[in-house]
Amino acid sequence: MAIIEGFNMPDELYYHTEHSWAKLEGDGKVRIGMSDFFQQQAGNVVYVDLPDEGDEVEQGEVCGKVQTRKWIGKLVAPISGGIIEVNEEVNDDNTIINKDPYGKGWVLVVEASNLDADLANLIHGDKVPEWIKSEVKRAEELKAKGKNN
Repeated sequence: MAIIEGFNMPDELYYHTEHSWAKLEGDGKVRIGMSDFFQQQAGNVVYVDLPDEGDEVEQGEVCGKVQTRKWIGKLVAPISGGIIEVNEEVNDDNTIINKDPYGKGWVLVVEASNLDADLANLIHGDKVPEWIKSEVKRAEELKAKGKNN
C-alpha cells in the first residue's frame, strides 16, 4: 500500500490518466474503480451513472459518470472488454466510492479483450509516484487559477 502525496495508491493496481484503476483478478477478469486521488479531489459522490452488464467498453472510453456536489466526472474504462458485473451497491450508496474506493467502492468487472496491450498503456509500479506528484501540481495550479479569475 503506497501513500503518495497523501493519496492511497495501492502498488498492485494499474491506473488510467483519468483516475480509474484496474485490478487483475485472473482468467482475464479485471475489477475497475475510481482512485483515491479522484474521490478526494471530487468530494462527496452524490450520483453514479454506470453502464449495463453485457455492454462493451474500449480503453479510454467514457463509460459512466460520477457526480459530486462540485462537478460531474467521467468514468473512463482503463481496460477494453465486456462488462460482466456492475456494483449495484454503488448505485444504492454512492458514498461507498469515497469511503472505500479500492474495496466495496469498485464499479465494474470486465472480461478483458486486449489485456496485455491495454496494461502497457496504464500507469503502474514506479511510475505512479511521479504521476501523482504531477497531478497534485496540476490540481494546485487549476485551483490557483480559479482563485485569480
